[in-house]
Amino acid sequence: MKKPWVDQENCISCGLCISTCPAVFRFGNGGKSECYDPGGAPEHEIQSAIDGCPVQCISWEIN
Repeated sequence: MKKPWVDQENCISCGLCISTCPAVFRFGNGGKSECYDPGGAPEHEIQSAIDGCPVQCISWEIN
């Protein structure tokens, strides 16, 4: 199974992933994006958020 993962050290808190896919991403306590519900949206919507990240800090984590 794969799920989205945010590298919070590289996140610039632009909010694009949150606006693209709010059912999966949100701002965490540190003001950086986090994946709070990896099953909250279809894979193609999550992929749109990944593709749109300006610093490419979101990727798929494969378990």
